[in-house]
Amino acid sequence: MSKNKINIIHSTFVPLNIENVDTDQIIPARFLKGTTRDGFGKNLFRDWRYENDDDSKPKKDFVLNQSEYKGQILVAGKNFGCGSSREHAAWAIHDAGFTAVVSSFFADIFKNNALNNGVLPVTVSEAFLKQIFEQANNAILTINLPDQTITIDATGEKESFEINNYKKECLLNGYDDIDYLLSIMNDIEIFESA
Repeated sequence: MSKNKINIIHSTFVPLNIENVDTDQIIPARFLKGTTRDGFGKNLFRDWRYENDDDSKPKKDFVLNQSEYKGQILVAGKNFGCGSSREHAAWAIHDAGFTAVVSSFFADIFKNNALNNGVLPVTVSEAFLKQIFEQANNAILTINLPDQTITIDATGEKESFEINNYKKECLLNGYDDIDYLLSIMNDIEIFESA
C-alpha cells in the first residue's frame, strides 16, 4: 500500500512534552482488534485524552484536546515509542493526521514501524528539542526531508537529522517495500538476464 509522499513539511506542531511514552500509551492494547490501518487515530493516546472510555468527555488539560495545538508534526519528549513492538502505534499516529514525529530519542522498533508506515521520525538533540518546546504556541517547523534538516521558523535555528537512504527514498516517493521493488523492476530484469 503506497503512502503519501513526504518532501517538505511546513506546519505548526503539537507539543507532547512527556518522556518515555510507550506504545501502549500511544494506542492501548484494547484497541488493537482492527485488521486495517484505518480508524486508529481516534484512539491515539486514548487514556490520556478521555475520561474513562467515554470519548464524549475529553480531558481539557491534554494537548490533543486543546484547540491552539494542531498540525502535521507531533513533538514528543525523549524515548518516544518504547515498549512492545506495536505497528498499530504508527498507524494511529498516521491516521490522526501526523506526517512526522520529532523527539531526541526513538525506540528502534517504533522508528522502523513509523518509517514503514509513512511517518517520518526526526531525531534531534536534546538542546534543540528544548528550543522547539519553548516555541510551542502556534510556532511553525519546517522539516526538509531531501536536505535532512529541521528548522524552527520563528528563530531560524536549524539542525540536521539522519535517515536511512532507502527509507528516505521510499518516503520521498510514497513507496512501501513492494512499491520500491516494482519501481526497480526493469533493473531486476536486466540483472536476471545478465
